[in-house]
This record gives sequence, structure tokens and C-alpha cells, in this order.
Amino acid sequence: MNIRSGKPLIAALFTTLTFAGAFAAGSGETKDDAVAMVKKAVAFIKEQGPDKAYPVIDDKASQFHDRDLYVVVYQLDGKVLAHGSNQKFIGKDMSDAQDVDGKLYVKERVELAGKQASFWQDYKFVNPVTKKVEPKEMYCEKLDNTAVCAGIYKS
Repeated sequence: MNIRSGKPLIAALFTTLTFAGAFAAGSGETKDDAVAMVKKAVAFIKEQGPDKAYPVIDDKASQFHDRDLYVVVYQLDGKVLAHGSNQKFIGKDMSDAQDVDGKLYVKERVELAGKQASFWQDYKFVNPVTKKVEPKEMYCEKLDNTAVCAGIYKS
């Protein structure tokens, strides 16, 4: 292969590797990704039952965790039943949790779940990838007496 014919191949390879590295390092998730993740989690919980499904949702290596997109399940009283990013929250009543602006986001979330089959909610939360507080949009669906949620960061 001569140098002239190798340049496009090298340029294409460089572009592909650069894009792949940037995509893997950041978020890049969309609202559609969050909705799809929640729908997949709801179907999984219905199929497997909570006792089998929640530990899978908690596992960062599972299908319910992709970079900064992960599933959280709340009981409608604010208790965390599953958390794909921080297992320290599991079993805790988070209804008094506030974001940096003082918004009681979990209380609001479970109240919305009590009234609506699905909804979007805005608040601020620490992005597990960047470790910075960022605006977040959370999509939730009510399942029995729980809210199954996943959100995207709007950095």
C-alpha cells in the first residue's frame, strides 16, 4: 500500500476512534433512550418480579445501566427499592431529598406517580460520569405502588 492510498483509511480510523472515545466518555443519551430504558425495566420487573428484578437493576454491569443513564425504582412513599447508580440509597426514604435549589425532587416524583401513569420531571443531580451537579430530566412510569424512572443529564 502506498502512502496516498493509506491516508483516507488512516483518517477514517482516527475519526472513528475519536468519536467512539468521546461517545463512551460522555453521556449522549436522549429522552428516547430514557423512555426505552424505563419501558424495558417495567417489562423486566413484571416478568421477573421485584425480588429478582431489583438486584439486576442495582448492578452497574446490567442492561439497566449505560454510562450516566440508569434506572431507579421508588415506592410511592419515597423509599428507594432499586438504584442503578448508588446502592447506598436502597432501602432509604428519600422523600426529604433536595436538589441544590432546594427542590424536594423525590417527594414531587412520587406525588406525580400517584396521579399520572407516566411523566417527565426536571431537577438537578450529580452526574455519575462527570461528578458535577447538572440539570436532569427524569422519565417515570407508575408500576403498581412504585415509580420506575431513568433520566438524562442536560449538561
